[in-house]
Amino acid sequence: MRLGLEDKKALVLGASKGLGAAIALALANEGADVIGAARGSELIDALNNKLESGTTGKIRAMRVDLNDRASVSALAQSILTDGGVDILINNSGGPAPGEAQAIAPDIWVSAFEGMVANLIGLTQQLLPKMVERKWGRIITLTSSGVEVPIPRLAISNGLRQAVVGWSKTLAGEVASAGVTVNVIVQGRIHTDRVDQLDQAAAQRQNMTLDQVRAASIATIPAGRYGKPEELADVVAFLASERASYVTGARIRVDGGLIRSI
Repeated sequence: MRLGLEDKKALVLGASKGLGAAIALALANEGADVIGAARGSELIDALNNKLESGTTGKIRAMRVDLNDRASVSALAQSILTDGGVDILINNSGGPAPGEAQAIAPDIWVSAFEGMVANLIGLTQQLLPKMVERKWGRIITLTSSGVEVPIPRLAISNGLRQAVVGWSKTLAGEVASAGVTVNVIVQGRIHTDRVDQLDQAAAQRQNMTLDQVRAASIATIPAGRYGKPEELADVVAFLASERASYVTGARIRVDGGLIRSI
C-alpha cells in the first residue's frame, strides 16, 4: 500500500530516541521530508544511516526543549519561515513517577508546561498553514494511563488526559479543512522509558528486573512488549492520504493490554 507521503513535510518531536526516532524513520522511509526535533539533536542526524535503501525521504535535526516556551516558539517560527509542515507528531517525554497525594503543585505546573501547554502552543502556530493547504495531520502520543490509570504515574495519568480532550475538540474544529487530529494510546512498547519504569519497580518491590518484566508481560494478551516500529507503522498510516477519514480517534497500540471496550 502506497501511503502518499512522498511530497509531505513532517515534524516529529522527541525524535532522538525511542518512539520518536522510530516514527521519524517510518515517515522518511515512506518518502517524507522529516524534521526531527529534540534536545539531543546530534542523535537525530545519525538516523539517516538507518533509512531503507532507495527511499527519497530524509531526516534533518532541529533542537527544541519542550519545557522552554521560547525554544518551542523559535522552532515553530523557523519551520514556518520554511513553509510549514503537513504532519505534526506531538511526542513529549514522560514525567518522573510519583503518587498523586505527594506531588507538589509547582511540579504539576512545570510538567503541564512541557507536556500540555507547549504542545498546544506549537500546534496552534503550525496549524494555519495546514488549513490553508486543506491538508494536515496532527497525531499525539499518549499512554494507556489515559484509559486505565497506572499506579505511581499520577502526572502522566492526569496531564495526558488534558491532551486527549484538547485533541478531540480540535478534531471537530478542523475536519472540514482537511486536517485530521488523532491520538495514539500506547501500551508497553519496549523503549528506554519502559526499561526505567521496570527498573524502578524492581527496586521498589525488591524483585529482579526479569521478574518485573515477566509479571508485566503476563498482563498483555499478545504475550510480549511491543516494538517501537510497530507503533510507528500505525502512526505512518494515520499520517497518510489513506487515513483521510480517520479523525478524532483514540487508537490503541497495546497488544490487547487495555481490556475495556
